Order: sequence, then structure tokens, then C-alpha cells
Amino acid sequence: MSVARGVSEILDEHVTLTVEGIDRMYLNVYVPRLQSPEGVAAFFRYHRGQKFASSALMDPISKGFVSAIEYLAAAEQIPLITFRKGERKDDIAAEMRKGFEADEGVVFIGKAQEKSPVFRTEKRTNPETGMKYPWIVRG
Repeated sequence: MSVARGVSEILDEHVTLTVEGIDRMYLNVYVPRLQSPEGVAAFFRYHRGQKFASSALMDPISKGFVSAIEYLAAAEQIPLITFRKGERKDDIAAEMRKGFEADEGVVFIGKAQEKSPVFRTEKRTNPETGMKYPWIVRG
């Protein structure tokens, strides 16, 4: 009689993963509920506790994130490179790697302005009352 073995047991005994190096890492975040104007509005109203939703509320979040990355780069003495339009990131990364002498670590942090769809707030007018109100739309 033989005893059935699980896939995880077999993989544990026969498969290994060794990472010699990571050429680059991107920070991309995808939150499905934040991919629609309604989801963005709900995020600010219910998660962030704001009285109304406005794309202006995104600015401090973005600036806080960038500030934290810049602080990390300064504190850890990691070069922070802002790529210019048309600049080849791979060429700059290759040059930075040539001068990197440590056995391991972060070679540099690169900052690029990539095109991305964003949400913005536009003013709309209630046809019955004539009052203006903010409305979030994909820009």
C-alpha cells in the first residue's frame, strides 16, 4: 500500500529558488475599487472620513509618499535620480551598477514621471437648485 504525497511535499524536496540579483523593482499598486470615480469618492468619504470627495485630497497623500522615499534615500545614503524625459533608464542603471561596490544593497532609487490616467474634480451645477458641487471624473 502506498501513501499519497501532496504536491507541496514533493516540491519542497525537489525545487529550489535562488535569486542572484534583481535588476529592478517597480512599485505598482492596483486597487480595483479605486479604478472608478465611485470607488475614489467612497475612499475619501468612508475610509478617509472626509465630508466630500475631491481630487485635491490626493495631493497630500502623494506628497507624503514622495517625502518618505526621499527621506529614506537620504537616511540610507542611497542615490536618488530623477529621470528626465527621453532619458534611457537602462543606460543610467548600467552606469550606476558599475560604480556600486557593496556585495548587496540598493544601487539607487529612480524617479520618473510616467503617464497615467488620474482622477480630477470638476464643478457641476444642480439643475434644480443652481448650486455647485464637486464631481470626480477620470482625467
